[in-house]
Amino acid sequence: MSMKAAYAQKLQARLDALGAEIDGLKARADEAAADAQLEYYKQIEHLRTQQDRARERLDELREAGDDAWEDLKAGLESAWDSLEAGVRSAVSRFK
Repeated sequence: MSMKAAYAQKLQARLDALGAEIDGLKARADEAAADAQLEYYKQIEHLRTQQDRARERLDELREAGDDAWEDLKAGLESAWDSLEAGVRSAVSRFK
């Protein structure tokens, strides 16, 4: 397996795990009091947008040539770090 494929596989696993956490947050939001639900849903919508961006970056990586994918790595890491920070922040607020 190439370094690019291994990296893409690692990112896909992270994306799947974060998606599961967002799904869990959605379930908690569904159970929250009505006044809190609106704020929770806004946060979840923002996280889904970040998740979509991360997925798009992953697709770009997969389509990039073997010599160009390293150039995409910094942007990918930034997208993932932002998404992970957002999920952690939302999890702490939903408790």
